[in-house]
Amino acid sequence: MALLPIHVLGDPILRETTSTVAEVTDELRRLIDDMFETMHAAKGIGIAAPQVGRRERITVVDVDDNPIALVNPEIVRAEGKAKGEEGCLSIPDVYGDVERATRVVVRALDRDGKPFEVDGADLLARCLQHEIDHLHGKLFVDYLSVLKRRSAMARWEKERAKYPSLRRVIDPRDLAEQHNEEAL
Repeated sequence: MALLPIHVLGDPILRETTSTVAEVTDELRRLIDDMFETMHAAKGIGIAAPQVGRRERITVVDVDDNPIALVNPEIVRAEGKAKGEEGCLSIPDVYGDVERATRVVVRALDRDGKPFEVDGADLLARCLQHEIDHLHGKLFVDYLSVLKRRSAMARWEKERAKYPSLRRVIDPRDLAEQHNEEAL
């Protein structure tokens, strides 16, 4: 497995619509594994293929130690509404309140290409909607009011200097090894 660089706001790939996956291959299963590793190292709960520079309709989520890979996900039912704070691995240190459905049912293929459904509520529902939006070129800031979006974008302009084009994620195990070597 490998850590992948995370594309940040301003990269055109984040605004593109992804392509439907015709067949889940070994190469795509490796991508899914790399996406999980990258997401965990970045301390996220979801990441979509465009965020790691890929155009396939693939996302992974892990809410409450329940890792789920979704290929060609589609929301087939949505219920309720609630506002909640969201952030994004592609827009580090920027947050905003977004109204989302409180419960969704998503139909997708798993990492082996088998169809399944996931019924998500609360944080899982929010995460699923956020990641599926990425597959359609939509970001959480698109849901903010004009004033809140301006504020979020001003905050991003201050943070952006830290992330010239890609966000490099460092494996926590590498940091531990580096710390141990420095202590010797």
